[in-house]
Amino acid sequence: MRPHASPQDIEELVRRAIAGDSTAWQDLVQRYSRMVWSVARAYRLGHADALDVCQFTWLRLTERLASLREPRKLPGWLTTTARNESLRLLARRQREQPWEEVPAAPPDKTESSNDTTPENTVLSAEQDRALWQAFAGLPARCRTLLQTMAFHPDLTYAQVGDRLRMPANSVGPTRSRCLASLRELLSEDSRPRTTGKPIAMSGRAGATHSEVAR
Repeated sequence: MRPHASPQDIEELVRRAIAGDSTAWQDLVQRYSRMVWSVARAYRLGHADALDVCQFTWLRLTERLASLREPRKLPGWLTTTARNESLRLLARRQREQPWEEVPAAPPDKTESSNDTTPENTVLSAEQDRALWQAFAGLPARCRTLLQTMAFHPDLTYAQVGDRLRMPANSVGPTRSRCLASLRELLSEDSRPRTTGKPIAMSGRAGATHSEVAR
């Protein structure tokens, strides 16, 4: 992958990702993971909060990808989303510890020299990949539902129900449960590992990226 994509390249990746192309999703994550991480760390967030910002940003992308008006502006959208979430977390920290000044980085700085080490770059990339692995760990019904609603945001619950052969009044509650399960999987994945084994990203059944949309 080239480090800098042309607007046409970005539009093509987004188009393929919306169509369910897992390779396009992986390309987007690999291309912009470091940028999203740098935005969070520029606000001097701790590692845990920075990882939360990254996961939130990619989750929000899966919700909004199909409705992006200008796909070529995706890098700016990711930066803005990560920045807003970073500021939200900073505000929460200030409420929790009002006596402690929480420093914020200048808006035009999206990278810290202390966070460009190979170790931090790898950490960011692995955490973003963990999002897609967590999605792959959801039941097939959840993956299909979340994917349908992400790629077709204009569908009503009744239309989603027709497509998936499920009652319209169960679409909303089922979606909420699926999102809760995804967050739980992400939380479990962020806990310390005792085996030291890296995250498996093979193409075997149950660990693919083809259905990742949320």
